[in-house]
Amino acid sequence: MGAVLGRPAAILTDVEGTTTPISFVRDVLFPYARARLPNFLAAHGSAPEVANAVADAARLSPDDDVVAALLGWIDADAKVTPLKILQGLIWDEGYRRGELKGVIYADVPPVLRRWHASGVRLYVYSSGSEAAQRNLFEFSGAGNLAGLFSGFFDTRVGGKRQAASYSAIARAVGLPAGEFLFLSDIGEELDAAAAAGMMGCQLVRAADGTRPWAGCAQAGDFESVQGMLE
Repeated sequence: MGAVLGRPAAILTDVEGTTTPISFVRDVLFPYARARLPNFLAAHGSAPEVANAVADAARLSPDDDVVAALLGWIDADAKVTPLKILQGLIWDEGYRRGELKGVIYADVPPVLRRWHASGVRLYVYSSGSEAAQRNLFEFSGAGNLAGLFSGFFDTRVGGKRQAASYSAIARAVGLPAGEFLFLSDIGEELDAAAAAGMMGCQLVRAADGTRPWAGCAQAGDFESVQGMLE
């Protein structure tokens, strides 16, 4: 910790373990989706987005019952795109019914607002679907934060431990990779972003049991990241 980072034009942030406690995702969101998945598919299976996700899941697991495969992926915390799409749709219903409220670390909202006000462009890149990302920030306990972000990216752009994914995000945004600061708790993701040319900082949060990753800047919260940019 204590490193000085260049002043970025854009900040790309992970969610789980970075802006949001891992416990909220694993102890609240995952069980919520798991309990509702079979009935959700029965009720909405003909909707195009649901049907396409189910078809993709079937192609990825041709020898298994699709529902069983999806439930198994939830239990394994598998980063499988059709699962993430379906989870996001289930969570969308939960947020809009008031059954879910996004949990954001208290240090995050004021710093996000400060960065946004200063002209830094903010983006999210998470294994959760784009819809799930928006809902978490829109229906957060700190108010609607979704409008602070200029865009959301999920694994449809590529895996989070692949440098090509970060290059693709930079191209989509229209900025050189070197103008980005990527925030994550996962060292392999930070290495991939660095290989694409992005600056990086690991969020090492005691509540999440994050282990420091050698070779990258580290911060305990978003206020500390802000201090490293000044």
